[in-house]
Amino acid sequence: MLHGHSFIAGKQAADSARTFLAKSPLDGSELAPAFHEATATEVDAAVCAAEDAFEIYRRVDALARADFLDVIANEIVALGDTLIQRAHLESGLPVDRLTGERTRTCSQLKAFGALVREGSWVDARIDHANPDRTPVPKPDMRRMLVPLGPIVVMGASNFPLAFSTAGGDTASALAAGCTVVMKAHGSHPGTAELVATAIYRAIEKCGLPAGVFSMLHGAGSVVAQALVKHPLVRGLGFTGSERAGRALFDAAAARPEPIPVFAEMGSLNPVVILPNALKERGAAIAAGLKNSFTMGVGQFCTKPGLVLALGGPDFDAFAQAFREQVQSAAPATMLNRAICDSFFSGVDRVQSVKGVTVLAEAVADADPAKTQGEPVAFTTDAETFILNHELREEIFGPFTLLVVARTVTELLAAARAFRGQLTATIHAAGSDLADFADLVSALERRSGRVVVNAFPTGVEVCPSMQHGGPYPSSTDSRFTSVGTAAILRWARPVSWQGFPADALPVELRDENPRGIMRTVNGILTR
Repeated sequence: MLHGHSFIAGKQAADSARTFLAKSPLDGSELAPAFHEATATEVDAAVCAAEDAFEIYRRVDALARADFLDVIANEIVALGDTLIQRAHLESGLPVDRLTGERTRTCSQLKAFGALVREGSWVDARIDHANPDRTPVPKPDMRRMLVPLGPIVVMGASNFPLAFSTAGGDTASALAAGCTVVMKAHGSHPGTAELVATAIYRAIEKCGLPAGVFSMLHGAGSVVAQALVKHPLVRGLGFTGSERAGRALFDAAAARPEPIPVFAEMGSLNPVVILPNALKERGAAIAAGLKNSFTMGVGQFCTKPGLVLALGGPDFDAFAQAFREQVQSAAPATMLNRAICDSFFSGVDRVQSVKGVTVLAEAVADADPAKTQGEPVAFTTDAETFILNHELREEIFGPFTLLVVARTVTELLAAARAFRGQLTATIHAAGSDLADFADLVSALERRSGRVVVNAFPTGVEVCPSMQHGGPYPSSTDSRFTSVGTAAILRWARPVSWQGFPADALPVELRDENPRGIMRTVNGILTR
């Protein structure tokens, strides 16, 4: 049974005056119960509890921390169909998709558990003393990563499990030894509450302080701003729009003591189709592109919203094949009414640009009662694309824009007009990659992940994944929000100079009791 309250250190918050109801995008129905928005006092209580718990949790043995992450995953699975059905009602996402997302969520937790259990992620470095060095003796220096402190995580609308309550940001922060205060997304508060109960069961089973995790309901503009400005918060993870992410980033930078904000924001994820690939397999690329930009109703952060190619007969044949693919695509329910309205508003904005025309749209009409988005593709020339900045802004939903260049110079100029992207995709064959080396270089400079002969939708959760690129795709392109390297966002380096052995962290003691990889006197060794 859902109760609709925020969780503060394992306890339900008191009733607040402001409440809201979740609405199902499937039919617009309101979903019980009413959810109570957190007050300023409750925000403060959650962060203070996280700070108190951090003093204990940061010293918890790494193996115990790894076990905790595994238990969270097991408790999420134990929620069974109740979790999947509530997430389906709140997000409109298909049951099969949500079942897969639950698997990904639990796999992420266990992957971070394995990372912490192995232990080498702390990047331990040891330089032994040399008292005989002249003219100045060399001191004993040891360095490793330590957790930042209480972290705020903002739930994402498009991934109610994998990027929300116990998603990648929460999992990586807990793995690093940080405590977490999570703000549930208003589109799926019941899903968030259910997952929060799983985390609290894990906290109890593992004997950890209840303040390790808290979850708050409320409007992002109120609760999120109060959280990011709280003086005890040490970092923030966010996935969403550029507007909201930048507001949080600016608020964090304006604090008397600024904190890092790791925000994943807008991305066009351009797809460039080079001449040989266009000639050899244009029809197959058209089919793959349709599947990619309509997947999840175009609500993936890696959706290809832009296609770039040289004009000519091969492009014309590709465009015709793609037109037929788009016309056959089916409208589908989007995550919520606001996202759906924003999608259609964005489509209208692009359509009003002189020089942009509709290439194709789905034959079947969208049903407003089911919050449906209708797949649509536009086309324009490279000059129009370069001159109109609004064509370089993300439209979240089943939309893509084909840009045709007359010359190689125009093609390169269009690519260099891109802002920072999460991904860039190149379809190539034969000598294409060598012939267009300057273009490949331009895409590498503007994206965090470069894909060849595939599509960017579908983010592999693995140690080598980079999910974060130059601004505005993310606020710090040096880090990723997917894969085990995501843990590095929530840690900072500390050096210990001249410490006696028994006062050092175990990871820095000469005998290496945990058997981790370390850099000792410049040599990487176990």
